[in-house]
Amino acid sequence: MNALYWRPRKLSRPALGGLALATVAALLCVEMFRQEAPQPWHAEKVAAAERAVRAMRALKHERLRRGHPIAIEFDPAETGLVGDLLTPVTSISGHLQSKQTSVNPNFAAIVVDLLARAGLERGDCVAVGYSGSFPAVNVCVCAALEELRLKPVIVASAAASQFGANFPDFMWIDMERFLYERGHISFHALACSRGGYEDRGLGLTDEARRLIDSAIQRNGLPLIDSASFEAAIDERMALYEQHAAGRPIKAYINVGGGTVSVGRSLGKRMYRPGLNLDAPDGATEIDSVMTRFIKSGTPVLHLVEITQLAEVYGLPAAPTRMPPVGQSTVYSEQRHNRWLAGGLLVLLLAVLSVSCRPDVLSRLFRPRRTSPPESTVAASCRASPVA
Repeated sequence: MNALYWRPRKLSRPALGGLALATVAALLCVEMFRQEAPQPWHAEKVAAAERAVRAMRALKHERLRRGHPIAIEFDPAETGLVGDLLTPVTSISGHLQSKQTSVNPNFAAIVVDLLARAGLERGDCVAVGYSGSFPAVNVCVCAALEELRLKPVIVASAAASQFGANFPDFMWIDMERFLYERGHISFHALACSRGGYEDRGLGLTDEARRLIDSAIQRNGLPLIDSASFEAAIDERMALYEQHAAGRPIKAYINVGGGTVSVGRSLGKRMYRPGLNLDAPDGATEIDSVMTRFIKSGTPVLHLVEITQLAEVYGLPAAPTRMPPVGQSTVYSEQRHNRWLAGGLLVLLLAVLSVSCRPDVLSRLFRPRRTSPPESTVAASCRASPVA
């Protein structure tokens, strides 16, 4: 068995142990002393998030001015962008933790990151479909579009799920108009549907549809009132093409789970959250706005499963206060210090090269011999016979 192992014959076991410890120490140093490196588009990401902060604060103040107090049990961070449990214009159930997690201006930086990865450049045309279910994410999308100087073509739907923009007098399209008139954004939706089931408000009461239609009318938007699900998709695609005015649409952004946008419930789950460059297996069989865009080779940003997106980018789930700008892996990442790693590697190689020279090692690690005392030497000489 001894033949299976090799070590320099002149190198002692303590020396070998020292080399091993030095190697482990070097590895630990490289891992512990990393550098913060900014991610691409860092300046645009910060600017978009800061713009989102200003818009969110303005919406909070406007909500309070309109007499809608903040319910701490629903909105512990007191952002003003988490709605009520149930109102007349609430379309479907909603996940409270997702709504609480969505109120984070750093999602604007995530949208910038996704659009940049999709290859968009300043002046490109982007199609957008959003509802009132995630007003904070809508704000972040608008902030990212502004900072990247993109040209959005937007179709909205008015109704909202639980804890969304579900106050009848302050729905998302009211919020969007408020932000536009106050100069926070330079664009707004070009048309609006009722939303809800089949995107036509099916299942809502007559009173709910009346309130939604009134909101669409007071914001000066044409009502999309298609006769069928397929017709609603056709009408939206026609609106995008018409208002793109001959410019190619370079991406489609969907926020939430609008039926026409994502397809019926199965379509929402088939596309992955974030950037989709290709359709998942079977997804092209489900007709939707997303499917039609992705069939044409247009990248799709699918902003759903908000808590999952937050986890991927290092954002907190349901924070109890508004998170500050800049705290996410979307802005920077920790990388190994190349200079430190290189220096330690050179040092280890130098030690290793020395360890392979028996003459040097014998002097370094051979026990030092001590000379006998002078009296002992003299006595030895007297005891020796003279030749």
